[in-house]
Amino acid sequence: MPQFIFAYHGGKTPESEEEGAKVMAAWQAWMGGMGEALAVPGAPVGMSKTVTTTGVAEDGGANPISGYSVVEAADFTAACDMAKGCPLVVDGSGSVEVAEIMEM
Repeated sequence: MPQFIFAYHGGKTPESEEEGAKVMAAWQAWMGGMGEALAVPGAPVGMSKTVTTTGVAEDGGANPISGYSVVEAADFTAACDMAKGCPLVVDGSGSVEVAEIMEM
C-alpha cells in the first residue's frame, strides 16, 4: 500500500498543563483512529534552517514544519481524507501537507 508523509505546519505551544492535556488527547484520539494505517507516528520538530546555494537561513523558512507522520493509504484522496481529521486542521491553528513517498 502506498505511504504518504504528513508534514504539519502551525499549531502553538499549550499555555497551561490543562490545555496541554487537551491537545495531547486530541492528537492521541486522531492517531489512534487511524489504526494500522499510521505507519510512523512521527514527532514534533524544532525550528528548521533552510540551506541554499547562498547560505543558511535560520528563520525556519516561509512555512516551517512543526512535525510529521507517515501513513499508509490506498491513494492520495484517502490520505487527504485522513489528514482532514488532524487537530491542527480541526481547530484551525495549522495545516497538513500531504505527499506520497515514492518507491525507489
